[in-house]
Amino acid sequence: MERNNVVGWFEIPVTDMNRAKKFYEEVFDISISLHDLGEFKMGWFPMHPDKIGATGSLVQHDSYIPSATHGVVIYFSCLDVANELGRVEAAGGTIMQGKTQIGDGHGFMALMKDSEGNRIALHSNQ
Repeated sequence: MERNNVVGWFEIPVTDMNRAKKFYEEVFDISISLHDLGEFKMGWFPMHPDKIGATGSLVQHDSYIPSATHGVVIYFSCLDVANELGRVEAAGGTIMQGKTQIGDGHGFMALMKDSEGNRIALHSNQ
C-alpha cells in the first residue's frame, strides 16, 4: 500500500492575522486566503493537489500562542533559501540564522522569526 507523507497539515499561531498574512505573502510571494470560522480565523496557504508536500494555515485563536523557542519548527521549501531570506526583514521578521549548509548533501537551511514571533525555517538544495 502506498502512503502519503506523514505530515498532511500544519497550523502556525498568529496574534494579528492581517500582519501575519502580509508577512508570509511578502516573504514567499504567495496569496493566502482568509477564512473566518467563528472563534477561529484562518489564513490558508495555497494548495496544489498535484504537488508533493503538506500545506497548512495561519491560525488566530486564544489557544494558539506564537513562540520562538517552544513547539515544532516548520521548514518551508525554497529554490534557494537566500531568496526568501532576503525578504524577511523588510516584511517585518528577523533573521535568526543565515543560510547554512546542512552537510552530507542535504542542502541549506536558515532560521527566521516571523512577524508574530514564531521560529520558522527555510530549506533548499542550493
